[in-house]
Amino acid sequence: MNALPQMISLIGLPSRYGPLDVADRLQKGLPVSALERLAKIVAPEETGFKYRLVPRATLARRKLAGRLTARESERVARIARVFAYAKEVWKTDDATRRFLARPHMMLRDRAPLDLALGSEVGAKEVERIIGGLKYGVVL
Repeated sequence: MNALPQMISLIGLPSRYGPLDVADRLQKGLPVSALERLAKIVAPEETGFKYRLVPRATLARRKLAGRLTARESERVARIARVFAYAKEVWKTDDATRRFLARPHMMLRDRAPLDLALGSEVGAKEVERIIGGLKYGVVL
């Protein structure tokens, strides 16, 4: 999986960034605009989606500071990574959103996006399924 360039674009980092640049930026905290940008792409119809990543009151405080914490930044990057990888298979934002929003039988009928939001382990399982679909591997 090399969804890194797409992930970088989704969160608004410079296209010249490599993996270590991204890691450094996440550790320092992404700008709040990265969350806003990602929410508009991943769930444009769901106005409260960003609050699934960072609670409303917390986000209000982050806006004053202008920056997310490292933990919040990791969560934003995780969703961007999953979205970017899924888009490699489904090709369009709309098709990718549909896949991520629908319950999937291999995820115990949970939506891939919900699982990815919940934990890194959940995100990895979603990526495993995407990889199987991308490479035609029987899961």
